[in-house]
Amino acid sequence: MKQVEDAEILEKFSNEKTRNEAFNLLLSKYQQKIYWHIRRLVIDHDDTDDLVQDVFIKVWRNLEKFRSDSQLYTWIYRIATNESITFLNKKKQRNNTPLDEVSEELADSLVESAYFNGDKLQLKLQQALLTLPEKQRLVFNMKYFD
Repeated sequence: MKQVEDAEILEKFSNEKTRNEAFNLLLSKYQQKIYWHIRRLVIDHDDTDDLVQDVFIKVWRNLEKFRSDSQLYTWIYRIATNESITFLNKKKQRNNTPLDEVSEELADSLVESAYFNGDKLQLKLQQALLTLPEKQRLVFNMKYFD
């Protein structure tokens, strides 16, 4: 299937009659990439699914304000990053625990997750990444995965 260009998505989104089609094209083009970006940050599959949904709701509500200063993916990626960081900070505050304890909890959830299908080396890498401070983990993920 031919990959749809961002300009075509934006053009369709600007027309009320083709807005839903445009959003479906946007989802099919970017949903999986955004899922894995968020998943590497928050680790848990269910939390990731919720955040992906929140991100694309935000995209839907704000797409007409997109100014094309950057690529569409870059804009969506930034929204996803901000939503993930906000989620992690809320989780830290809600549990009233230091971030390193939240990271330990996330590392434990990796071992138990039915959605993690990596080998032992990948598991060790993800657990090691969770020991990094939030900003360093974000930079690592951006450099090596994105």
